[in-house]
Amino acid sequence: MPYDFIYPEQYKYMHELKRGLDHKGHCVLEMPSGTGKTITLLSLIIAYMKRYPDQYNKLIYCSRTVPEIEKVMSELKRLISYYEKELNEKQKFVGIAMSSRKNLCIHPDVSQLRLGKEVDSACMNLTASYIREQAKQDRSIKTCSYYEQYDKNGREESIPYGVYNLEDMKLYGKTKHWCPYFLARYILTHANVIVYSYHYLLDPKIAEIISKELPKTSIIVFDEAHNIDNVCIDSMSITLTRKILERAQTNVENLKVLVQNQKQKDASRLKNEYENLVKGLREQAIQRETDVILTNPILPEHVLQENVPGNIRQAEHFLIFIKRFLEYMKTRMNIQHVVKESPPSFLKDLQVRVCIERKPLRFCSERLRSLLRTLETRDIHMYQPLMLLCNFATIISTYTKGFTLIIEPFFDSKSTVYNPVLHFTCLDSSIAIKPVFDRFQSVIITSGNMKL
Repeated sequence: MPYDFIYPEQYKYMHELKRGLDHKGHCVLEMPSGTGKTITLLSLIIAYMKRYPDQYNKLIYCSRTVPEIEKVMSELKRLISYYEKELNEKQKFVGIAMSSRKNLCIHPDVSQLRLGKEVDSACMNLTASYIREQAKQDRSIKTCSYYEQYDKNGREESIPYGVYNLEDMKLYGKTKHWCPYFLARYILTHANVIVYSYHYLLDPKIAEIISKELPKTSIIVFDEAHNIDNVCIDSMSITLTRKILERAQTNVENLKVLVQNQKQKDASRLKNEYENLVKGLREQAIQRETDVILTNPILPEHVLQENVPGNIRQAEHFLIFIKRFLEYMKTRMNIQHVVKESPPSFLKDLQVRVCIERKPLRFCSERLRSLLRTLETRDIHMYQPLMLLCNFATIISTYTKGFTLIIEPFFDSKSTVYNPVLHFTCLDSSIAIKPVFDRFQSVIITSGNMKL
């Protein structure tokens, strides 16, 4: 501890935390707010990692907000400075803060965009593998010089030892002319301590992209976790409105035009996609790091190994399939009273009315992303409504338990204007967090007030 004395609460907390680490198990710990919980956690865990490097070699510290992440990084800097002062030597230690493109981008134009999804889309327009290939043939196509320099040199050179908060990462990126976001993602596998948002582990749409290489021997901390169940539920829940369905329909029509143009221009790309889909989604999902904004790994591993159903392999057939599903959804939203039903009931009605079976629905999310990659689509955020619809199709056909579907004629309780909304709500928070417990040997859930 980099302080002159330890509170009794801190000592007791450390004792229980060490017991959990000794037994390589999970634990839930409570410590009153304002008594130094963050520095207590960091002090004991880093000391434990130094003492037993073969048992634990990485700390993943998850917090809720960017200010909380920055607070953790400040305490970590203080702790490492204390080690260096006491031991009189530079610590061979790397700690980094990881956040979204919006919080790490240093591109002069992209970083000025207001919304996170706009930043993600603009980034992809400059860094996607197919955009970069086109730029080699056409010099008028813009790319990101920060990513190009990182791709050329960033993986060959180790980042200096130290603790890097978000501003430090941006400053280092500007100094080297490297992209801080992709650099941070690369460093995740080498850093001793990683501090980032809950969603990088709990949201299946993000976890497989960012956190899939983290070792089982990592220590996972969820701080300020009194509402972690809500985070788990929100990460698996979806809301659809009539406006979203209308925009999704526009997306489908646009994709039809793009597919026809692609067939006239170069049909081989669609043919290659079809052949890859015959081999299964896992084969099709192999891609460059810059394209992973399109990935949505909601599907269980065993499903990814299966062949994609024949009726959605061809691009035109898939779009016809989605249009039928979309028309069904629009009829279901045309209600005057509240409707509540289970996923099996919804799927049965879907099959009876429009002859859509469960299996092809499970592949909708990944099938759409495969098509968007094949068409080398720009401005991906414009297809967010269709992505949301396909995510819904995938989740409701994959998880039959732990969810409920509610359709209401009004968007909220105060509204008097007819505006139907569909809520597909996760009722079981364990669906999102169970993979974390199964994968890592020690998960610590802690807060100042843990009401279980």
